[in-house]
Amino acid sequence: MHVITRLTMGGSSENTVSQIEALDRVGYASTLVLGPESEEPIVEAARRRGCRVVEVEGLVREVSPARDAAAVLQLWRLFRRARPAIVHTHTSKAGFVGRLAAWLAGVPAVIHQPHGHIFYGYWSRPRTAMFVGLERIAAHWTDTIVTLTPHEVDEHLERGIGRPSQFQVVPSGVSIQSLRAAAPPRGEARARLGLPAEAYVIAGVGRLVPIKGFDLLVDALAEVAARVPDTHVLLIGEGVERQALQARAEALGVGDRLHITGSVTDVIGRLAGADVLAAPSRNEGMGRVLVEAMALGLPVVGTRVGGIADVILDRECGLLVPAEDAGALADALAELGTDAALRTKLGAGARPRAEAFSTTVAAAAMRAIYDGLVRSRRLAR
Repeated sequence: MHVITRLTMGGSSENTVSQIEALDRVGYASTLVLGPESEEPIVEAARRRGCRVVEVEGLVREVSPARDAAAVLQLWRLFRRARPAIVHTHTSKAGFVGRLAAWLAGVPAVIHQPHGHIFYGYWSRPRTAMFVGLERIAAHWTDTIVTLTPHEVDEHLERGIGRPSQFQVVPSGVSIQSLRAAAPPRGEARARLGLPAEAYVIAGVGRLVPIKGFDLLVDALAEVAARVPDTHVLLIGEGVERQALQARAEALGVGDRLHITGSVTDVIGRLAGADVLAAPSRNEGMGRVLVEAMALGLPVVGTRVGGIADVILDRECGLLVPAEDAGALADALAELGTDAALRTKLGAGARPRAEAFSTTVAAAAMRAIYDGLVRSRRLAR
């Protein structure tokens, strides 16, 4: 049984569903347990892909002692009734209540997969310290903690969470071949977006929320546009910062160069129209969209936070810049905008680098974890 707080458009949800698909194919029959804040179109898409879905009413994203206690009780009842051999929790909130319920229910094996972490960039220091403390406790109820990158392992251990032997690294797998097959030609993608054929287009993909750092990209846009004529930024996503980002671009005199698509299902159809992907995140588990962009042959620019530096090989498939530094971000993007040979070189390096994060690699790594638990715990499949 897989437990996630909510299924929404984004990397953690897609990674979870694709794992369930891969595990089902090799004999691990799975059920996906989720909360009521899930996005119905995403849940329906998961069902069409073969996921068996169960909703638990108390499972919500925000901390709510009453609802969290109810979620633990509801999950405990579900686990006692279904008797799963393995409970696999996804993301931090579901990870705590799900692991507690699994421990109370006597589930034989427990896997937790945070899909990144919330150790910085999200909350105040006191609240972050509380969450770190809860993660330390929950690690005692966990057989295996699955991180997206090696750096994420280090960030857990530095905070006293778990033991080295508990950790395994499995990337967020991207279906490289099908992604490339679905991508339209660059010119066609630009025509659909209404972008000039010869423009220098920088894409950003994700929720328009502070953690993604798109405010830094908008600040950088003004400087890049001054150095690279006809620069445009394409933000593919939706979120609470949309109006603020647009207002900031207007104030900087580049409002006509910022294009926000809103929430879309065909991300690749838009991303294919870009020259470069920018990921100015303040925290990032891996950056699944980095791999998607690299699979298309796009150079990527990312901040040195979380697992991004485990994905981007600096000056081989992209460029790394310090976090919270709009000037350094602008310099990197302007360098790529003025140096077509460098763009070509990094784009060529990006394609083979993406293969290290394919669904084939991820599925094999996750199956090895499951098979190992079956052998060590003598579980029935």
